[in-house]
Amino acid sequence: MKENIKKLLILVTVFIGAYFIPFDNQHVIDSIMEGFYMLQYYVQEHVLTCLIPAFFVAGAIANFVSQGAVLKYFGAQAKKIVSYSVASVSGILLAVCSCTILPLFAGIYKRGAGIGPAIAFLYSGPAINLLAIVLTARVLGPELGIARAIGAIIFAIIIGLLMAIIFKKEEENRTPQSFDMGEEQESRTLIQNILYFVTMIAILLVLTLSEPTNPESFWGLLYGLRWYVVIVLLAFLGVMLYSWFNKSERISWVESTWSFAQQIFPLLFAGVFIAGILMGRPESDAGLIPAHYIESLVGGNSVQANFIASIIGSVMYFATLTEVPILEGLMGSGMGSGPALSLLLAGPALSLPNMLVIKSVLGTKKTAVFVVLVVIMATTAGLIYGNLIVS
Repeated sequence: MKENIKKLLILVTVFIGAYFIPFDNQHVIDSIMEGFYMLQYYVQEHVLTCLIPAFFVAGAIANFVSQGAVLKYFGAQAKKIVSYSVASVSGILLAVCSCTILPLFAGIYKRGAGIGPAIAFLYSGPAINLLAIVLTARVLGPELGIARAIGAIIFAIIIGLLMAIIFKKEEENRTPQSFDMGEEQESRTLIQNILYFVTMIAILLVLTLSEPTNPESFWGLLYGLRWYVVIVLLAFLGVMLYSWFNKSERISWVESTWSFAQQIFPLLFAGVFIAGILMGRPESDAGLIPAHYIESLVGGNSVQANFIASIIGSVMYFATLTEVPILEGLMGSGMGSGPALSLLLAGPALSLPNMLVIKSVLGTKKTAVFVVLVVIMATTAGLIYGNLIVS
C-alpha cells in the first residue's frame, strides 16, 4: 500500500512539474528532447548488445553458480588477497559500461559475495576496461592511460576494503539469497559448466566490440563478422541448454533473468532520461547545464576543479569508450590533466542511472557511502596526478 502511494505521489509531482514548465522557453524544450534522444540512443546501442546478454549471464550466476564457489572467492570469509585480486582486475576481460556491470554485480552479491569484493567488482568492471585504457593512452597520452589503469585497480581494492570495514556488522548478519539449483545440477561436469558460462560471456564480449579504426586488423575482421559469430555461439548455447539442462532449470534461468530486468530496466531508463535532460548528449549542447559552463569549472588543477570533475563524472552517463572523445574535447577547451583523471576514475564507475540501481540492491546508506568514497578518491587522485604533471 505504501509503495503504491509513493508511486502515485511521484506521478502527481511529475505531472504538476510538467504543467508549470515554461514550454515557451526553447532551451527547456530542447533539454527535454535531449532526454528522449539520450534514451533512444541508449536503447539502440546498448539494450540488445550489452544489457540483455548481461541479464542472462546474471540469471545464470544466480541459478547455476555454486554458492560455495561464490563464497570461496568473493565471500566475506574468503581470503582477501584472493577475493580482491580477482575482483579488482575483472574489468580487463569485461568491456562493459557502468550500467551493463549492474546485473552481474547484483547476481554475485545476492548469491553471497561479501560487500567488499562485490564493490571491487562493481567498480573495476567498467573502470579497468582494457579497450578504454588502450584508447585513453592512444588519444589522451600514455601518462593518462597508465595513471587511469593503476588508479582504477588501486581504487577497486581500497573502496572495497573500506566498504567491508564500514559495514562489517551489517554484512555479518546478511543472509545471501538462495536459489533452487535443481536436482540435475550435480549431473553436469565442471567442464560443461565452464563451457556454458564461457559461451555466454563470449556472446557478451563479441556484442560489445567497438568498431576499430583499422578494418583490416584482426579486431576489424572480428567486428565485421560479429553477428555470424554470435549466431554460431547462440546455436552452441542452445545445444548445451537442450542437452545438459532440464526444463525446470531452463525456466528458472529465464525467470531469474526477467527478475533482474524488471528490477534494473525502469531505474536505468529513468536515470538515462534525467542525465540526458541535465547534460545532453556528448555531441550536443542542449542540456540544462551547458557544456561550456562545465568546461569553465574544470580548468587548472585546483581542489574545486578536481572535485567538480569527480561530481560531473559520477552523475553523467558514459557509454563504453565514450568518455575518451568527450574528455578530448573538454581538454581541448582548457580542462586540466588532474580533473581529466578525476573524471576518468569517477565517470565509468558511476552514473545517475547506476546509482538508482545500486540503491535497489544495496540500499540508500551503502550506495551513498560508495558514491562519496569514489568522489573523494577520484578528487585526491586528480590532485596528485595534476601536481605531478605540472612538476
